[in-house]
Amino acid sequence: MSVRKRAGIAAVAAAVLVGVVGCQDTDKGTKKATGTPELQSRDAVTKVVQAAYKKTAEAKTAKVRMTVTMSGSAEAAGTMQMSGVMGWDPTLMDMTMKMPKEMAGAGADADMPEQIRMKWLDEAMYMDLGAKAAKEMDGKRWMKMDLGAMAAASGDKQLQKQMTRGLEDMNQSPAQQLALLLDSPNLKHVGSEKVDGVEAQHYKGTLTFQEMVKSNKSLDVLTEKERKELVAQAEKSGIKGYDTEVWVDGDGFPVKMDLGMTMPQGTVKITANYSDYGVKAAVVAPPAAETFDFMKLMEDLGAAGAGAGAGAGAGQGTGSAENGI
Repeated sequence: MSVRKRAGIAAVAAAVLVGVVGCQDTDKGTKKATGTPELQSRDAVTKVVQAAYKKTAEAKTAKVRMTVTMSGSAEAAGTMQMSGVMGWDPTLMDMTMKMPKEMAGAGADADMPEQIRMKWLDEAMYMDLGAKAAKEMDGKRWMKMDLGAMAAASGDKQLQKQMTRGLEDMNQSPAQQLALLLDSPNLKHVGSEKVDGVEAQHYKGTLTFQEMVKSNKSLDVLTEKERKELVAQAEKSGIKGYDTEVWVDGDGFPVKMDLGMTMPQGTVKITANYSDYGVKAAVVAPPAAETFDFMKLMEDLGAAGAGAGAGAGAGQGTGSAENGI
């Protein structure tokens, strides 16, 4: 049961990651340049961002440090930090996540590792639950979550579409974020600034939720009616849109990307710092002998619970018969 609780918390962490890794607002690591910057024209800005998009798409991998800050409801408030290497085309990831227990909800477990290593390949997430989990699971410390299979097994068509969108969002490379930024009607050059000691040009734009839905290719699985319903729900919940910023270095690569979103429940601020574009990202799945499947674990626990319930019922029936004798 202890492993089940930790697995559930890790599943929450995976859900949070799937929801935010495709998005890319804080000023951490950014130093304002002195003097009045010479601002670029809209045409010049578009050319720079287009060139950065092309270079980033071709690089296919990068090292990343990401900070996700959520404020508002107590259940979701906190700061999650991740660092490691990621790849796109195909989607790959090998990152270490540090998540405060309050973001995992009331089920937080003292045995949860302070940091969780995560790997992503072939549309499956692997999460290292630590040595204590291994002791309870015959040496198996890695939990596998095949999100596509989980959605298919649910039989819920809506969930399947949501999961498909989530999987597509996992492949939202920095290049795709730049493509979304190009669709901003008010994209502008803010000035020259230093990011992690590197001189970079700062660009900023905003997108309404409706503009984001139109531009985001991962939402192509939705029908026109579902798109309208999604926009209507967002507007009803108070989501106005997204503030997006990017810093491009002298080599034409984005070294930092920010996204900020405000809604009635609170705010979500995401900052991603990128480096080492083109780095080797040979992500390998953990050994099968050290891996257990999240779905199978839940199924086994459910079967065990049902069996215990049936046994208890049978025992009560026997007792009644004996009393009758």
